[in-house]
Amino acid sequence: MMHKIKPILVTGSHRSGTTWIGKMLAATPEVGYIHEPFNLTHRPGICTAQFPYWFTYITEENEAPYYEPLKNTFAFHFSLRAELPSIHSLRHAGRMIKNYKNFTLYRFRHAAPLIKDPIALFSSEWLVKRFDMNVVVLIRHPAAFTSSIRRLNWAHNFSHFLNQPLLMRDYLAPFEAEICAFAQKEHDILEQATLLWRIIHHLILQYQEEHKDWIFLRHEDISTDPLHYFAYLYKCMNLTFTSHVKKVIEDYSSEDNPTEAAKGHTLVKRNSKSNIKSWRNKFTEAELTRLRKEVEDISHHFYSDADW
Repeated sequence: MMHKIKPILVTGSHRSGTTWIGKMLAATPEVGYIHEPFNLTHRPGICTAQFPYWFTYITEENEAPYYEPLKNTFAFHFSLRAELPSIHSLRHAGRMIKNYKNFTLYRFRHAAPLIKDPIALFSSEWLVKRFDMNVVVLIRHPAAFTSSIRRLNWAHNFSHFLNQPLLMRDYLAPFEAEICAFAQKEHDILEQATLLWRIIHHLILQYQEEHKDWIFLRHEDISTDPLHYFAYLYKCMNLTFTSHVKKVIEDYSSEDNPTEAAKGHTLVKRNSKSNIKSWRNKFTEAELTRLRKEVEDISHHFYSDADW
């Protein structure tokens, strides 16, 4: 590698295009893509750390079980010893071989690690401090986020927040009463998604105020003009924006691609422009009015009247 590239963290709200952004930044061989090591279902060969909660919060006070495993992940050391006990099918074996080959190739290339992980959002400050990372934080419109969560039927167990006293102390104290109520009784999926959006974007707003060197992008902006924004990101990350990279970005955001995935599935290739406001026909007027009322204290920092 002819120039220094820092490790990259692509995080933010889930369902905000983090996979798309991560994959497009990894279209250059200068970068090695690592998919969601903080995810509770991550492959153990990729990261040997065991995360007990969704949105595990790591700080200097509790970093001991996580630092060395993540350090190995950043160095592209795939653990066959950890992965082999989890192999229960040919599909698992094929995925193990693919991941092992990818890590070996990234290490051979001296590639910079790119961690794509919205579940790592609450640990972003610790990751930056320990691994000197460039950070891209994605923001998404509350109606788009909640619509996507409802379509996928992704319920959230809010006790995973309550069971992390450091997280509640440092970030989630303003939401403690609501989190307790949602942990004690399961709420409608739209109500869950609304509270999640508020919690996540409240934190993003705090990050914006405290970390001027991080990059914050709205999903809607990058979807409107992908080439412009990816060229900007490549420059910020000290990556080489080649004709091949440009072609990959155009292919993955083309108007020939579908607007959204089939129900229950996710999608990377999509018509990025038409996807921006595909949520409009997913809500009744009453639902939209109620949603905006519940999120407006936070959403007005990111979205104006015209965005509704």
